[in-house]
Amino acid sequence: MLRVGTLIVGILAAATVVPGYAQPYPAKPVRLINAFAPGGASDVVARSFANKLTDYLGRQVTVENRVGAGGNVAAEYVARSPADGYTILMGTLFLATNQSLYSKLSWDPQKDFAPISMVTASPLILCVHPSLPVKNTKELIALAKKRPGELNFPSAGNGTSMHLSGELFNMMAGIKTQHVPYKGSGPGVIDLVSGQLQFMLNPMPEPMAFIKDGRLRALATSTAKRIAALPDLPPVAEAIPGYETITWQGFLVPTGTPREIVDRLHGEFIKAVKDPEFASRMRGMGLEIYGTTPAEFSQYIRDESIKWTKVIKATGARVD
Repeated sequence: MLRVGTLIVGILAAATVVPGYAQPYPAKPVRLINAFAPGGASDVVARSFANKLTDYLGRQVTVENRVGAGGNVAAEYVARSPADGYTILMGTLFLATNQSLYSKLSWDPQKDFAPISMVTASPLILCVHPSLPVKNTKELIALAKKRPGELNFPSAGNGTSMHLSGELFNMMAGIKTQHVPYKGSGPGVIDLVSGQLQFMLNPMPEPMAFIKDGRLRALATSTAKRIAALPDLPPVAEAIPGYETITWQGFLVPTGTPREIVDRLHGEFIKAVKDPEFASRMRGMGLEIYGTTPAEFSQYIRDESIKWTKVIKATGARVD
């Protein structure tokens, strides 16, 4: 009986009591809304994180995929959801790019969301189908110059990190290749493996198995310097000075969510990020672990918006 009583006291101590709410938060399951298809890099992070957050928050945390319009479907859904901490957006690069890519948005990344934390980030891997006669980034650029408009690269959709990273690659290398958008990155990876496409810039988790078994050839990473996970792989920047792009994942709630709930979520998020099992799995996939404050994440989104707005204007990238 003493053990049960101690457990109850512990649960009550961990609960967040929010003024105006009949029950302590969280009193029911929490949903993480992912803007992209199951199986993609962001989905892997979301589901791994949800499992750990379930342990630390003390309530079931589930992942819902609301795919469409380069993240707009998910963002609008969360922006219009009750500001009660039970609906959380898995934010990626679209938070910093869609205002420039779309002529009209029904949501505002600065006004409609309260950041919790950026949790992970990953370089993209530049890889090609083995049939392509190139061994490094310079050879790929040379081939693209010989065959302008003939090489194709996939993305998880218009305006995604894969799309914009490819456009940045074209712009900085002085080449012309064709973008092929998919609904999620998984189908594009499969078409590259089958030989229907020639190259891609894709977040690390998905292509690694195909690279290891020889069905894809890795040429470079998208980071400014070599990374610990792949020390033998040079960065694109060695062939294109100044080239750098990463994909990142973070979480936000609707603006107006009580400060007490945001603080509670942030505290549990940091515990989940630092969990040895979660951290080990993410690093095993080549992801870096973060765990920023809400203010740091908000500033990072603003900085990313400035960077990619310049790229979008320079390349003329649009999705509507």
